[in-house]
Amino acid sequence: MNKIFKLFSLLAIVTMMFSSCSPDDFSLGAKDVKAEDLVEGIAYKIEHDVTNPNIVYLTSLMGSEYTPLWNHPQGRSQDQKVTLKIPFAGTYEVQFGVETRGGAIYGAKTTFKVDNMYADFVSDPMWTLLSGGAGKEKTWYLDLDAEGTSRFFKAPIYFFTNNYTWDNLHYSSGESYIDGYTNKDFVWDAKKAITPNLKDDGTAQWYWEADYAGNSWMCDKADFGTMTFNLKGGANVIVDQEAYGLGNSTGTYLLDTDKHVIKFSGAYPVHDTNRDADMHSATLIRVIYLTKDAMQLLVVPAASDASAVVYNYISKDYKDNWVAPVVKEPEPTLPDGWQTDISQTVNKSVKWVLSPETPFNWANLDGSLMNTGWTSADKYDSWTGYSAAAASNFANFSLTLNSDNSSAVYVAPDGTVTNGNYTLDSKGYYTFTGVKPNFVICGGWVTLATSDANQWRITKIEKDATGAVSGMWVGVRDAVKPQYMVYHLIPQVGSSATDPLAAWKKALIGKTFKPDTAWFIDWLNFDLSGGWTSASTFGTDYSSNSWVWTAATSNIAKSASIKFEANGSDIKATLTQDLTDANGNVTSGYTVSGKVTINPDIPSMTFEFPLVNYTGSPASWLNTTNAKGAYWTKSLGTNEWIFVSHGGSSLSNIDQNGFWLGVVSNATGAGDSKDEVLGFHFVLAN
Repeated sequence: MNKIFKLFSLLAIVTMMFSSCSPDDFSLGAKDVKAEDLVEGIAYKIEHDVTNPNIVYLTSLMGSEYTPLWNHPQGRSQDQKVTLKIPFAGTYEVQFGVETRGGAIYGAKTTFKVDNMYADFVSDPMWTLLSGGAGKEKTWYLDLDAEGTSRFFKAPIYFFTNNYTWDNLHYSSGESYIDGYTNKDFVWDAKKAITPNLKDDGTAQWYWEADYAGNSWMCDKADFGTMTFNLKGGANVIVDQEAYGLGNSTGTYLLDTDKHVIKFSGAYPVHDTNRDADMHSATLIRVIYLTKDAMQLLVVPAASDASAVVYNYISKDYKDNWVAPVVKEPEPTLPDGWQTDISQTVNKSVKWVLSPETPFNWANLDGSLMNTGWTSADKYDSWTGYSAAAASNFANFSLTLNSDNSSAVYVAPDGTVTNGNYTLDSKGYYTFTGVKPNFVICGGWVTLATSDANQWRITKIEKDATGAVSGMWVGVRDAVKPQYMVYHLIPQVGSSATDPLAAWKKALIGKTFKPDTAWFIDWLNFDLSGGWTSASTFGTDYSSNSWVWTAATSNIAKSASIKFEANGSDIKATLTQDLTDANGNVTSGYTVSGKVTINPDIPSMTFEFPLVNYTGSPASWLNTTNAKGAYWTKSLGTNEWIFVSHGGSSLSNIDQNGFWLGVVSNATGAGDSKDEVLGFHFVLAN
């Protein structure tokens, strides 16, 4: 929670910095103005419109050298002349003040009277959305209940700069909530202290849609009570927060449909107890979003440099008819043809052993590993008790599965042999009979075991550069937590090929590859999972991702190619491209050649030269070398590129799917906030 406060303190400072660069243009008058000077008829006047007395004009008589400070029935303003549209009969208060070099000075409050109701002033759709319409009422709830459920928004409270105002896009469309108040606005990310967006007047503007699940510090979960607006002989509001300790209150409200401001008298909107004092001292309440189902009220704080709280409300009708969405749990995604792959790695009988480098881990429900840093025996956390020496605990273990007769042979670490059978269903569940693997891996508590139903589920399948299965993670679902305890099995399939580079040479030599302008780049986790781009992300769309992909980037990519040739027993590569400098000047036909060294164990490709240079385009920052390669799971050289299995690509289908070369773009070991691989996609050019 302390981190959150620090974040908002930072934002407050940034906001003040921007504000100081562009101060409000107050006209400060003489210091000798006294409160008793600011009286109606001398300092200001109140006039009813001649044709419609429900229109009231407040006009400053102090001259342009003074900035007026109005407190009126529909909020606050600093205009020389204010127009009020008062729909209901009643007596209303006005207080007038001015900004002087000695500070703000206010006169005594005065009143004016409206004799009749004017129905046209409550005909705006905002009145109907808020209160149900003339002669009706509408009840609202803060969007959180005692179970901690928010139905429409992510939480009952969001956080904004206090200068945020109504977004016409929402109200005029009449559609459901849209994430992002306008396309031009900066979305505050609590994880990244980025400079906020600037409005046209130079002030900072940001908002944070904090989710309640991850930020329950904002308020205790509760049934907060109700807020009922009506238009029955007036604009009345009844707030019931007795169950939450804030009592009941009945009052009135006035809605300014032009400025989207709501003024309460005698009552306050439903809110949390944490901010009761802030609600009572608020200078203004703005409506920033309103539909038939949902409403957001921004409470402008008394302190001009403080951030604002936005309360999120839902209508009674929406709450009563809300049906909880069916949440489908994520599941492991296994590659096409996985059943054939793991059953016939070389033949139909496959002997599986436990990896001595990475024997166990925990996985999320989608199969992704939770401890991505455990990439070798020496990288395991000490609390696990695992080290390279512990591998001797299971050195004799094996599980041989024969897909021809569904037999299973389990060899325990102590050498005991048990025979049985297994089945494997379409979801990746192994079910064993006659054999039940169970032994301690390390630490006296990390145990390899099947479930109570004697099952394992395959959570992930690994393949080498040739497309052959090189390992699989199997595991048992935790009884309480949404996770699996998983074990890393690797196949033992006999001696390796005479030439370990034969498959690489066959896939590469005699072929030329080019950057894929349809699926140009992607970002992956260190375990090479993830990615957010696709085969249709780039192409001729030069606006969606213009921070990296424009016509200039595309032209450089189209000019580039990598040709692979045999050079004795080695592989030679030639890079050709048009070079563009920072001023856009193009040098055609740049060419460089050198040896390519393959490491099939990582796997990786090391070139004797940097790869494609995108200087002269928005992609100029893209890597040409692997500057952070030292932080990969196995240390990489400067021009060593990870051969990435992504999008179903491998050496075996390189003609159809191309290949990906990756660099370490972020690494926690280098002080970055995450571990990330940036992958470049190359496809066959001839």
